[in-house]
Order: sequence, then structure tokens, then C-alpha cells
Amino acid sequence: MSAAPEPLNVALALAAAGVPVLPLRAGKVPFGNCRTCKGNACGGRPNMKAAGPCRCPAPCHAWAAATSDPHVLTSPVWAPVWREAVTVAYHPGGVGLTVVDLDNAAAVAWARETLPATRTVPTTRGEHWLYRGAMQSSNAVRPGVDIKSFMQYARWLGPGTGRMVVLPAVVRALVVKEDTTPAPGEVASSLPTRAPWGRSVATGCRHTERYVRTGLERGLALVRARTESGAGSQAFGVARFLAAQHTGCPGPCGLAAIGEEIVTAAVSVGVPETYARRAVANGLETAVERAA
Repeated sequence: MSAAPEPLNVALALAAAGVPVLPLRAGKVPFGNCRTCKGNACGGRPNMKAAGPCRCPAPCHAWAAATSDPHVLTSPVWAPVWREAVTVAYHPGGVGLTVVDLDNAAAVAWARETLPATRTVPTTRGEHWLYRGAMQSSNAVRPGVDIKSFMQYARWLGPGTGRMVVLPAVVRALVVKEDTTPAPGEVASSLPTRAPWGRSVATGCRHTERYVRTGLERGLALVRARTESGAGSQAFGVARFLAAQHTGCPGPCGLAAIGEEIVTAAVSVGVPETYARRAVANGLETAVERAA
């Protein structure tokens, strides 16, 4: 009896640990659909975005075919595929993980400056950063950076090194899309008028009021300057920066009031209020996470 192909042995070891896996062919891509499933004529697998009736026993539909069932992996219908497979992939979202795929040295440098350190896996040109927690997948969230979790697969390149940490808000914020073109003319805002930040809401802040107001006004000016695009992302960055200035304070520092002023600035240049609030909340939360 001949030995099992190496990719199958790797797949079975991962499956034993509860990781959903699938084979990849030459080119490091999934095998194509069978004749019945070609063009998703079957309706797709039930766990895909557009759930369908497919119960095909073959490894069709790419990441959606990933499984941790050893009986499926060693079934006769999968056997020919393993003989042609060159490597193994896994479904990160299926095991509660998110992979930040950094495709080049510049992307790796950005991650080291921006993201919380976590378990890393070297790739051919860059690195995979693994976080505990699943989320929406999205390609090209910034140059050289893809997010792989739900509805995507990642190549298995080994367990990596380092302690895996919880998926941070800064990674989730990368896939949030904003409406980048403001409405022509003056933007109508439904935001209620709120009192600006002041010492009355920051009784535990170690900074002077002048210091905080100066930094805040500079940040608000950066947001308001984004009249064509990027105001939501700028609001995230301003919120993160300003919150980071208060991580050494005993508190409270009135960060909620600071956040409201940033939201108002973003909405004034056309950012939808829902997105603006999410971006600012993520920025404030990220500063706290990085400080911890």
C-alpha cells in the first residue's frame, strides 16, 4: 500500500486539531468545481454568502469545501485531488481566526508600526499575522494588505511564532468602507449640538485645558481638510492619536466629548454619521488596546 501524499498528511494533522482544510493545486489555488457545480449551477454550498443546496462530496467551491472531517478528506472522491495537490490551505474564519496577509516588506513595516504584535508566519514575500477572532474578509484594504477570515482561505505555512492576541479594532476598521464623495454644497447634519470638551468633563486629566484644546483643534482641522475623500479614516487616526495622549492619566479625561467633536467634524465634510461614529469609536478603543 502506497503512502499518503504529503499534503494529505498535513491536512489530516490540522483536521485533528479542528482546523478546516482544503487542497491547493499548482499555482497555489483551489481545484475547480466538478461538472455539476461548474459556474455554481448547483447553487453553491450552504455556508457560502449566497447559501444554496449543494451537497457535492467533491472539494468544490474553494474555501467553502474546507473541512476537518477525516472521513471526507480521505474519501474516494477526494483521493485524485490529493494526488495532484501541491500544498494545503485552511479556512481562518472556520476556526475563529483572522489572517492579515502582508504581501511585501513595506506592508510588514506598516504592520509593525501600526498593529498589535501577535503570532506571525513568514511567507514567500512577506508575513501572515494571525489574530483570535473572525471578521469580514477583504482584499487590498491598503497597499499589500489583505484580510483573510470569513469566505477566504489562507495557505498553511506552519504554526508561526509568538503569542496570538485578540483581533484588535484597528484591523476591523481596515475593511469598513466610507462614502468618500461628500454631497455638493453645505452638508446637512442631524447631529444635536453638544457642549465641547472642557475641564468639567475631564476632572481626572493631567493635561492643561490649553494643551488638550490645541491638539484637538489641530486634529479637527485635519479631518475638515479631507473634503474629497478619506475624512473617515482621518477621524479614526485623530481619535487614536488624541486618546493615546491620555493613557497615563488617572481619568476621567472626557474622551467621549473629544470623540463627539471629531464625529461632528467628519460629518461636516460628508462622512455618513454611522461610519464616522464607528471610525472614531474604533480609534479610541485602539489607543486603549495598544496602551494595554
